[in-house]
Amino acid sequence: MHVSPQKARLVLDLIRGRRVEEARNTLAFTKKRVASTVSKLLQSAIDNANFLSTEKGLDVDVDNLYVKHVAANDGPRLKRIRPAPMGRAYRYVRRIAHLEIVLAERSRNGAGAVAHTVGEEGQAAAVPAKPKARTKAKAPAKKKAVAKKATAKK
Repeated sequence: MHVSPQKARLVLDLIRGRRVEEARNTLAFTKKRVASTVSKLLQSAIDNANFLSTEKGLDVDVDNLYVKHVAANDGPRLKRIRPAPMGRAYRYVRRIAHLEIVLAERSRNGAGAVAHTVGEEGQAAAVPAKPKARTKAKAPAKKKAVAKKATAKK
């Protein structure tokens, strides 16, 4: 998409972690130009999940889908030149963003386990629920004593 990634992230942050229907409603009433493109991309991801559930035989409940991961990465930059006073030229950059949306299915009982993940290419992968591991806080390293320098003799 011909939009800067920073502007696209503003819209993507609005739908991160939301249910699919809620995300579609949010995008419908967002006044940013990139919102229509993100809405089309979200609809494509929903259609891919629907395809997996009907044609491929995977057990994906479209009503339980939520937006798991969104990203707007920097694409190739187009370098352009604008005329400037006194025969000079100013250079500017037209930015391109690569948009990515990943949908996942929440478990039916509301726990944190995820059954399937559906990417923008329509591939599904089983994702097990990961328990949070506790990390021990490390003690700060002890400082070594600095030896005093001997004074030089005259």
